[in-house]
Amino acid sequence: MRKFNLKGKVAQKLKGIEANDPESQSPATPEQGQPETAAHGQGRIRCAWRTDVGRIRKNNQDSVILGNGLYGVADGMGGHNGGEIASAGLRDGLLRETEGQEPSMELLEKSVRKVNYEIWEQQEKDATLTGMGTTLTVLWATDQEMIVGQIGDSRAYLIRDGRMQQVTSDHSMVADMVRRGVLTEEQAACHPMRNYITRAVGTDDTVDVDMLSMPRMKGDRWIVCSDGLYGQMSKQELEETAKTANLEEASDRLLQLALERGGRDNISFILLEDETELSDRSPEPLRPQRDDGKTDKSPEAGQGGTDDGETPKTAGKKAAGKAKENPAEAPTPDKADQGGEAAE
Repeated sequence: MRKFNLKGKVAQKLKGIEANDPESQSPATPEQGQPETAAHGQGRIRCAWRTDVGRIRKNNQDSVILGNGLYGVADGMGGHNGGEIASAGLRDGLLRETEGQEPSMELLEKSVRKVNYEIWEQQEKDATLTGMGTTLTVLWATDQEMIVGQIGDSRAYLIRDGRMQQVTSDHSMVADMVRRGVLTEEQAACHPMRNYITRAVGTDDTVDVDMLSMPRMKGDRWIVCSDGLYGQMSKQELEETAKTANLEEASDRLLQLALERGGRDNISFILLEDETELSDRSPEPLRPQRDDGKTDKSPEAGQGGTDDGETPKTAGKKAAGKAKENPAEAPTPDKADQGGEAAE
């Protein structure tokens, strides 16, 4: 299954899809390395991360964003290696824009918008990159809060007090239909348009960014992941596996489970454990704060949603898609890029 770049109004009128195989892409050679340690005084956060090409795709178009206190995943899309270029460009651009800066919601949103324009401008100048783009799910910790930025269908989950919640909302056609009550979660999981996303970085000169913040609590465990992880297992399996006490062991188990279930897409994720002591802070319910000051109701289902039923602001903008390949040979799990634990 693959995803396509479409105008929003056109996508709404489609009744089905017909996929064509993309042109061959050269294998990616992502680098391995240790996650960087942020130096902004946000306290101790441990993390472990994995990124793997999976068993179907020929190259890895995902990028893991680690540095300056950022923890993010970008899931690229587009032929001719465009997905790799878009996700890596977003990663590098955000690290450049946030270097030496104090975490803030305003700065993160401004940085995403600036890098979005750079990626869009790049494909405008190079016809071989037409249609490239990337999702983004990124965390940035302040002393008291965890800032969340969201574009596309990668996700951030939070496990607090033994319960997992999806904090972000998917920007996809089926997610919109679930929020409107047109589809159930079960119907969305097998819908022919389940891989159409309605918002991405780099597909237009401007982009809307969902900005949220959550109060930090000691013991919080975060999962930031591409759909190559959560799409291969049930929510219960994801939660139970991510709760494994040791972060490295939990990461290994999550990756192996995704591969055992088919590994139909690139698989990238970061697990974070917040060990910061926050004084005079009692446990709070899982209610993310949007950048407009309103409170989101926690989405119990996988598609996410908000209390006012809003859908992504996509009028006049390009929707985006991620091409899925089906090569004859599949890589083995030992080709995973792995990052160890890091402590802030």
